[in-house]
Amino acid sequence: MAFDKRPPRKPGKLSVRKMEPGMPTRQQVLDFIANAADEVGKREIAKAFGLKGAEKIELKALLKDMAEEGLIDGKRTAYHRMGGVPKVTVLRVVGVEDGLPIAVPDKWEPDDAGAPPRLTVVEQRVAQKKGPQMRGVGALKPGDRILSRTEETTEGWLAFPMKKLPNDAEGIMGVVEIDGAGKGWLAPIDKRERHAVQISDLGGAVEGQLVMAEPAGRSPRAGVRVVAVLGDPLAPKSFSLIAIHKHGLPHIFSSEVIAEAELSARQALSQEQREDVTHLPIVAIDPVDARDHDDAIWAEPDGEGGWRAVVAIADVSFYVRPGGALDREARKRGNSVYFPDRVVPMLPEVLSADVCSLKAGAPRAAMACHLTFDAEGRMTSFRFTRAIVRIAEVITYEEAQRRIDESEAAPHLVNLWGAWKALTKARESRDPLELDLPERRVVLDEMGRVASVAVRERLDAHRVVEDFMIAANVAAAKALESKAAPVVYRIHEPPNREKLIALKDYLATFERKLALGQVITPALFNRMLKSIDDEIEKALIMEAVLRSQTQAYYGPRNAGHFGLGLGSYAHFTSPIRRYSDLLVHRALVDAFHLEQPAPSGDLPALSGLHGRDRSDLARICDAISTAERRAMVAERETVDRYVAAWLSMHVGEMFDCRITGVQRFGLFATIIGLGGDGLVPVSVLGDERFHHDEKGQRMVGESTGTVFAIGDRVRLRLAEANALTGALKLEPEEGQGRIEKRGGVPLPDKAGLKRRGSHLVGHRGRPANIRHQGKRR
Repeated sequence: MAFDKRPPRKPGKLSVRKMEPGMPTRQQVLDFIANAADEVGKREIAKAFGLKGAEKIELKALLKDMAEEGLIDGKRTAYHRMGGVPKVTVLRVVGVEDGLPIAVPDKWEPDDAGAPPRLTVVEQRVAQKKGPQMRGVGALKPGDRILSRTEETTEGWLAFPMKKLPNDAEGIMGVVEIDGAGKGWLAPIDKRERHAVQISDLGGAVEGQLVMAEPAGRSPRAGVRVVAVLGDPLAPKSFSLIAIHKHGLPHIFSSEVIAEAELSARQALSQEQREDVTHLPIVAIDPVDARDHDDAIWAEPDGEGGWRAVVAIADVSFYVRPGGALDREARKRGNSVYFPDRVVPMLPEVLSADVCSLKAGAPRAAMACHLTFDAEGRMTSFRFTRAIVRIAEVITYEEAQRRIDESEAAPHLVNLWGAWKALTKARESRDPLELDLPERRVVLDEMGRVASVAVRERLDAHRVVEDFMIAANVAAAKALESKAAPVVYRIHEPPNREKLIALKDYLATFERKLALGQVITPALFNRMLKSIDDEIEKALIMEAVLRSQTQAYYGPRNAGHFGLGLGSYAHFTSPIRRYSDLLVHRALVDAFHLEQPAPSGDLPALSGLHGRDRSDLARICDAISTAERRAMVAERETVDRYVAAWLSMHVGEMFDCRITGVQRFGLFATIIGLGGDGLVPVSVLGDERFHHDEKGQRMVGESTGTVFAIGDRVRLRLAEANALTGALKLEPEEGQGRIEKRGGVPLPDKAGLKRRGSHLVGHRGRPANIRHQGKRR
């Protein structure tokens, strides 16, 4: 790859080819540059097209837009995008390698020929009066878009970021508000946005409707115009709809994809080509609200102190074959997305919720992982087959646990617990990271309203299934390695030094030490947590350890899984909802000669790994890692909105809270037992001035010496709960400002707290008072 570089301009008059007079289009500008004998800039383009006065100003704006789109260089001269990476272009961050962000061209589609170039994002050193300074755009994470100058070096492509760009997927979404003068305003649904934007064109929308909008002009003063009306923002399933549109989640299957899925679902299973394990009492243990069933398990003693086991996984690769419309759609989605009110599946429901799902009593196609392990849980053998299974029973975690606890379990369920005890020994010997953090569960009633918000209970039944899945995932990775086959690894790298330093500083506030010179292992963190007797302090440090961890991702080059303490790990057990697992299944089909051609000539013939997927595996891994993070954010934000909706009925009530963050502008606190996170502005802490102690992560009162620190337990009043953004506002109430310091040592009641009125939630969940451009209207 190379830039379309042109020779430097020679002294003398530049010959400019005359074009059809008038304001040129983007393509005409590119064609003119491509056919020019020398470098050309704004002056030459204006002269060639006979532009004068206001037209030159319009041309300048056009060239600026083209530069930001990566079509031309943003300097005085311009280069046509002839191939490779343009000199200035828009990039999308897809991962991190050796501590540096890795990016690819933003507009590179999965089905473009060849893999996109991967650029290492580095800061650039620029000259300043005070000496060389580093110029960058701050911390970058996967999914970020940046405008960058690019350069090809002997070590590969480098990207020098110029500025961070807004996320295309987010668009402009909000709720229509009408002020007293009849003007329309777009109230944001993102808790990070504080100001409404004026609407210049309502596009038929009325007050209270959720809409999509776009800028009405180049200037922010032009406001926005409504381009789509999405409906009632508080109707059933509206919160997930907000996340779907905000994050650009594909949620509608085309007729072509549906047709292929229905055709594939009608395929007959060949019993001659599959191992028959229908005689085994294999059971699926799932959450009570499970919408699909990927996995089921069975185990029995081997007579020598060890165990035989089968982990049966839905054989999705038989139904979703590479190269078809169904496969392309699954790859684009990357994974299913689970909301309290709906699921956005990776596959059409005829497959995800029916034919592929391991339902009780029905013959189903499965990829069977046969395992043997000794009394210490050490794996002694594994093999993979395509099988036919008939699930004996689908039960919930709670029911399975009840049967075990009350000695009502059938022998096959008792055997699962016995085998799990052996696997537990293996887990304890490798000592993986043990972070038992609460998970919120939103329960809806028949009308789609929030019935309750609670923390999911962690049972042994969860651990049983988890350890069987981990064993099968390890077996899949090792099986592919034994055949030198491609592997989509699930990678979790050790914490980087920057995060460890931050953790060390945080631990120092608890008078605890973390030596950075030692080898950092999960066991180190586990020992630290076990040494803490106070449960409050343990929970806080557990959260801090979690924040210090790197983000897990998918990749074709093995780097181990730090958190699980495993050298080789892949995702194999959830192909209905994760494309990564489907790729692992296809690789197993190839490596162990398990191919079963499609009986219908209207479907792609083979179910193994596609040739182009092999060569582009790194690119595919980047794409599905990005899709996974997008889904996680969308799910978390939706739960936040549901929690805020439930809490909106409790505005003005007092809650036991824990301070989780301290910033110059205020405190962050979480409601104990619910997990709802809210802001306590510094302005409501009292009449005195508070100073932010950044290193100590605390806020200190100037007059009284009152201290608010991370980990303190404090009783706060819910002042505002905005269901549309998921934002909460909390504040102390006069006479209710008792602080319980972490470690259980209470301080005297605070004095001088000024009571402030609640910010009431108005009609249909909207704030009664909204702010426009920083002014209350």
